[in-house]
Amino acid sequence: MNESERELSAMVQELWDNDVNRLKPGKDYRISLQGKAGDSMTGDDINDRDRAGFPLFTFVNENIFKKETFLAFISLLDNYESDTGEPEIVTPEEVAENHKFLDSIIQTPTMKIAHKYLVGKHLSPENTTEFKEQLYRIWFALYARRGSSRPDSSGFEHVFVGETRGGRTVIGFHNWIQLYLQEKLGHVDYKGYSVNAKSPQPDENKHIMALQFSWKNGIKPKGSIFMGVSPEFEFALYTLCFLSSPNESVKVQFSFYDVEIVCHHYNQKHIGTTYPVLLRYKNP
Repeated sequence: MNESERELSAMVQELWDNDVNRLKPGKDYRISLQGKAGDSMTGDDINDRDRAGFPLFTFVNENIFKKETFLAFISLLDNYESDTGEPEIVTPEEVAENHKFLDSIIQTPTMKIAHKYLVGKHLSPENTTEFKEQLYRIWFALYARRGSSRPDSSGFEHVFVGETRGGRTVIGFHNWIQLYLQEKLGHVDYKGYSVNAKSPQPDENKHIMALQFSWKNGIKPKGSIFMGVSPEFEFALYTLCFLSSPNESVKVQFSFYDVEIVCHHYNQKHIGTTYPVLLRYKNP
């Protein structure tokens, strides 16, 4: 781990320590890992490779969703056309919801910590209104994904909501709240957990996991998500990594976790995708 990764790790630890709205596994939510999913899922073998006969989430205390940042976050999840290639039409009401969400998270400890760090590195403006404008450009400004001639995507849609490509493949979709709500509606079918040479065996009481699922008519062969964290933690973490690291990924250590944060830039202005890859659990 180099000096910049050590410095970033210290910041992520501070974000983690101040994520006051994070849920406790086993108490505020429970998941059922069931079986290890197959290495790939395409065509006719989809159901043959299903290693989970039951939903991933067995319980979530939905009182948490009444908190301001959760409410503002959830209001954004129905604002998008999932299929890439379908141009996004952003209504004035949706713009207002985007701003309300940013207003809510900017007041949280995690975003204040991230903002202070970014200002100190001359990566973000000190003025809160200007910082909010920067966040809007990074996360909510529309751009055209590969193969599309019209603006059909944004960082927020890709990372937190999810998209489908060609109606058969799920891309993005790295958020546990969206996963839970879509599973509850019957739109997500959890197929099992994923492991590879990089990742350890998942643990129902840890906050990061890799998994396989179908959504609508598309397949996510392997996704990786934080479990039970607040929207403001993820938003602060990913913004921090996007602005402070020119690379496609950065390794950080915090709490019990060694994690690679993958963060692809789109035209250096927007988030293309970002998500966590668990490398190792450290013994407490």
